[in-house]
Amino acid sequence: MGSNSFRLEIAELPRGGRYKRIDYLKETVRLGGGLDENGFLTPEAVRRGLACLDRFAQRLKGFAPHQVRAVATQTLREARNRDAFLLQARTVLGYPIEVISGREEARLIYAGVARLQPSDKPRLVVDIGGRSTEMILGHGRHPTRAESFQVGSVSLSLKYFGDGRFTEAAFRSAQVAAGAELEEALELFAREHWTEALGSSGTVGAVAQLLVTNGISKDGSITPEGLRWCMEQCLAAGHQDDILLPGLKPERRAVLGGGLSILYTLAVHFGIDHLQATRGALRQGVIFDLDERLDAARSARHKDMRDASVRELQRRFGVDETQAERVQALALQLYADAWPEADLESVRELGWAAALHEIGMMVSHHDHHRHSAYLLAHVDAPGFSQSQQRRLGELVLGQRGGLRKLEAAFTQDALVWQVMCLRLASILCHARSDVPAGVARLDRSNRSALLRLQASWAETHPRTLHLLNEEVETWSRSGALRLALQAR
Repeated sequence: MGSNSFRLEIAELPRGGRYKRIDYLKETVRLGGGLDENGFLTPEAVRRGLACLDRFAQRLKGFAPHQVRAVATQTLREARNRDAFLLQARTVLGYPIEVISGREEARLIYAGVARLQPSDKPRLVVDIGGRSTEMILGHGRHPTRAESFQVGSVSLSLKYFGDGRFTEAAFRSAQVAAGAELEEALELFAREHWTEALGSSGTVGAVAQLLVTNGISKDGSITPEGLRWCMEQCLAAGHQDDILLPGLKPERRAVLGGGLSILYTLAVHFGIDHLQATRGALRQGVIFDLDERLDAARSARHKDMRDASVRELQRRFGVDETQAERVQALALQLYADAWPEADLESVRELGWAAALHEIGMMVSHHDHHRHSAYLLAHVDAPGFSQSQQRRLGELVLGQRGGLRKLEAAFTQDALVWQVMCLRLASILCHARSDVPAGVARLDRSNRSALLRLQASWAETHPRTLHLLNEEVETWSRSGALRLALQAR
C-alpha cells in the first residue's frame, strides 16, 4: 500500500524453482496526495484506499491468513489518523496490515531485486516512491546499508508542480529540495561504494519506458542526458495535461515533475551515469520474506530475519541471555497451558518479548520496563514492521507495574493473556535462578485464570509467593482478567 499506488501480487515459489507470478493488480490510489496540511488523510483519500482494498479482497478470497502479507509505506507512517484508517482497511481487506519502517522497506526492496536479478557486483539500488526514496547498497543477496529519505514523486510534485505547470524555476526548486533531503547520503552512498546502479519503482519504470518508446534509450537505461530530454519535453508542453508523449501513461503525468527532479538530483550528485530499471521491487521482497517466515514456521532449522534481529538486539543492549531464556521458556509454557489454540505468530511475539523484556536496563534499572517498551517500539529491527514492534512494546511495558496503562490494548484477548504469562514468568524467575519443570501451570476459564503451583516449591519460596499474591490483587483491580493461586 504505497503513497501513489496500491499493488497486489500473487506468486508461487516452488522449492528450488523460479519465482512464478500468478497475478498482478495495480491501482493508482494517490493516498500520499490525500494528506492535508495537518497530516490527516482526507475522507476522499480514505474512500479511494478502501475502495481499492475492497477490490483486492475479492481477488484474495480463499487464501488462508498465513498466505497473505499486506504492508503499508510512507504515507501511513506519516498520517496522524492512520490507526483509524488501518482499522477500517483491515476489515475491508480481511487480513492484517503492517506499517513498515523506511529502513525495513529498503531491506525488502533489496530482497526483491537481489532474488530476481542476481549479481555479484557491489550495487546501488534506488526506489523513488510517492513520499519517500529508499537507497540501498548491497552485494549478492545481502544489503550492507539501507536508508529511507522523506522525499517522493507525489510530495515533490504537489509542492512544486501542484498547479500542473512545468517551469524551469519549478524544476530548479524541486531539485534543490530533493538535494537538501538527500545530502546526508552523499558520503554513505558515494560512487566508490558500488559498480552498478539499479532503480526499482514506478517512477524509474515509467521514465525508462518513456525513453525507450521515444528512441532516446535503446536498453531502457536512464542517463542524465535522457533525464534532461524528459524535462525539456515537460517544459515544451508547459502543463501536465498537454504532455502527449508516446509511452507515458495518463496517471503518471501528475507526478512526473517530482519524479524527474529526484532522478536528476540522484544522477548528478551520486555520479549515476546509467540507471537500469530492475525486475524486482518491494512487493516481491515481501513475498520472499513471507516465504522465509513460512519456512521458519514449518521447521525449527529455519529462522526468519526477526530471529536474527532479536539476537542482535540482545547483544547490542547487553541482555542477560540466561535470564531471558528462563523467562521466555516459562512464559511460553504458561501460554501453551492457557491458550493452546493460539496462532503461531502470537506465540512467537510472546517469545520475542520475553527475550527482549530487559533491554531497557541498558538505559536504567529503574522503570526498565518503560525504557524497554520505548526501545522496542522505535529501534531499527530488520524483519519487524512498525505495527509489530508496537505490539512487542506493549507486551514488555506490561511486564510489571499497574495495568491501567494497557487498558486500550486490552481489547485484544490474546494480548491480555500474553501479558499475564510474561508477568507471571518474570515473577517466578525474579530470583534469576532456574524454575524446575512442572512447578507452575496456568489454567484458563473464560475471563479467569488459575495458577497452580507445586505445594512443596511454594513452601520454600515465600518471597515469590508474596509477589504472586500481590499480582492477584493487581489483576483484580484491573478488571481485565481474574487471577487465582492454588498450591497442589
